[in-house]
Amino acid sequence: MNIQRLLVPTLRSASAATLAAGGYIHAQLYVDEYRFIHVIGPLFLLQASASFALAALLLVGTPPLLLRAAAAGVTLGALAGFIASRTVGVFGFTEHGLQPAPQALLSLLTETGTLLFLSIWQMTVTRQRRAARTPVRTPIRERATH
Repeated sequence: MNIQRLLVPTLRSASAATLAAGGYIHAQLYVDEYRFIHVIGPLFLLQASASFALAALLLVGTPPLLLRAAAAGVTLGALAGFIASRTVGVFGFTEHGLQPAPQALLSLLTETGTLLFLSIWQMTVTRQRRAARTPVRTPIRERATH
């Protein structure tokens, strides 16, 4: 069996799985602690909802570039929020280190994994499209003069 035929479905499933895992972590944190934090709680719920929805859409089939970009955007937003909450703060909310443990570390790992899988997937799709193009050939009369 051709490895290229297995690569895209595997990357699609892996992207969806890590995206859903990140969403689950945010949903768990929302239910356990963050729902009481002004602005931050609803943002955690929004991130979890978007992650679950995008993960489901990724599993439906090979999505267009816009869907992969949306998944990357949600993931980058979660990472940016993580970094901001530990440096400058977000809406007056700050955290330190990898707290709450183990969710902070798991969230970092799943979000980094999602970006990695989405990047490899995009490179694979781009290469497949490039390989599928027919090569441009010069007209016969021009080849004869060279």
